[in-house]
Amino acid sequence: MRLLEFCEDGTICFEDFRDDKVPPYAILSHTWLRDQDGKELEPTYEDLINGTGKEKLGYKKIQFCSKQASNDGLRYFWVDSCCIDREMNAELSQAIRSMFLWYRNATRCYVYLSDVSTRKRKRGYDETQGSWEQAFRRSKWFARGWTLQELLAPQSVEFFSQECKRLGDRGSLREQIHEITCIPLLALEGTPLSQFSVKERFLWMEHRQTTSEEDKAYSLLGIFGVSLYPLYGEGVVRAYKRLQEEIDKLEKCKQALHLTDPRKDKERIEDGKGGLLAKSYLWILDHPDFKHWREDQQSHLLWIKGDPGKGKTMLLCGVINELEKLGAETYQLSYFFCQATDSRINNAVAVLRGLLSLLIEQQPSLISHIQKRYDVEGRNLFEDANAWVALSDIFTNILLDSSLIRTYLIIDALDECKEGQLKLVDFIVQKSSLPSRVKWIVSSRNWPPIEEQLDKAGNKVRLCLELNNEFVSASVNVYIQHKVNQLAQEKEFDEEIRGAILSHLVSKADNTFLWVALMYQFL
Repeated sequence: MRLLEFCEDGTICFEDFRDDKVPPYAILSHTWLRDQDGKELEPTYEDLINGTGKEKLGYKKIQFCSKQASNDGLRYFWVDSCCIDREMNAELSQAIRSMFLWYRNATRCYVYLSDVSTRKRKRGYDETQGSWEQAFRRSKWFARGWTLQELLAPQSVEFFSQECKRLGDRGSLREQIHEITCIPLLALEGTPLSQFSVKERFLWMEHRQTTSEEDKAYSLLGIFGVSLYPLYGEGVVRAYKRLQEEIDKLEKCKQALHLTDPRKDKERIEDGKGGLLAKSYLWILDHPDFKHWREDQQSHLLWIKGDPGKGKTMLLCGVINELEKLGAETYQLSYFFCQATDSRINNAVAVLRGLLSLLIEQQPSLISHIQKRYDVEGRNLFEDANAWVALSDIFTNILLDSSLIRTYLIIDALDECKEGQLKLVDFIVQKSSLPSRVKWIVSSRNWPPIEEQLDKAGNKVRLCLELNNEFVSASVNVYIQHKVNQLAQEKEFDEEIRGAILSHLVSKADNTFLWVALMYQFL
């Protein structure tokens, strides 16, 4: 990736980075300026190489992006008009296919609205009225094809007027943006685009325009998570046909990969255990072991271990909820719950399929690692005797993919993985040792075979529930209080009976959720 920076002598310098070495950067989103004859007024790659282009109107945007990036503590920035050598067809093709990812990976995205001013205009004689809100709604930026992905892909999108004044961000302006574009609020708030139907996503482009007719299709590549080589001159009909073919292939591959939805498994498990109580798990967020795992760059694996009934599964349900709240825009989260009694989710192949499904939903470009082999092997890739070998190889390639964003992988109840358990544990040990942007959490009972394998992992953090009795005890007491209150309400117990049951359960629970749950069912 080619980035810009302002050098000490006041000139603009280019620096090229390998995909796995790209530093934090800001990125500009804008509409290109043209004169009445359609001539571009944006500085090009050639202009900056030759030290020219400063007289062009678009140069102001480069200066703005540089200054704003510096204010935000970012040394590098990217502007499409000059960071891509459009005279090189191969480079332009690669840029078109990478654009969504470049915007997604940017630390900040600045939308420069050249047709929105914060200057006040006169109304009547002496009255003035702030007019940027109306101009914002009419801005041509919302009518251009390429700006759709520039709105939805980045973690952070901020809007600026032609005077470089900040107007707000995608969050604070989401209601207005929704009214202008008809894009659902959930999409504007960061919900993975794959959760919206293909038809709905096509509608987002319906009233947008592009200079080249084929770009109406090419600008949707990232929206659908597919890759397509641009062929300018093929016409919009042919471009859309090729795009639809790639989408169809993608959807078939995703359907074949799908075995279970870990999100629904999580919901079912929580409902089956009577709901998740925040007070029963919040202690772990401030625990030194958990904080060390999360904050230390070298600690890639957290192993939560404990005897049956200690609440490991519900603890991980709570951790998942908190991680989803804290970092929806800065990392992705994939998880899986093993259950020995359910043949769909009690084997190593199912674990990898579940993790991959959630990863691909959040970062669709990763499916390219699967689709290459699926196009040849079909469903056999996921179901035949070699499925573990194939999927573990694919998973490894994804973990090593330089485009993979920061990721948390969580696997609950390794001891309930009945088929391929030791293969799975060995895989986790090996892959958690890779230098990557991935961190793992696993849980298990205190089983010697699992302990022997996980002890081989370097830089792991071990959190033993038996060594944290005070936290487990407090959590069990919260659970008992909740269950007794629930029981008293259902059975209309008076305060004396309620107190007696509460006292008995607290004295006999022995820091075990399972025993309390069984007693509740009995009563």
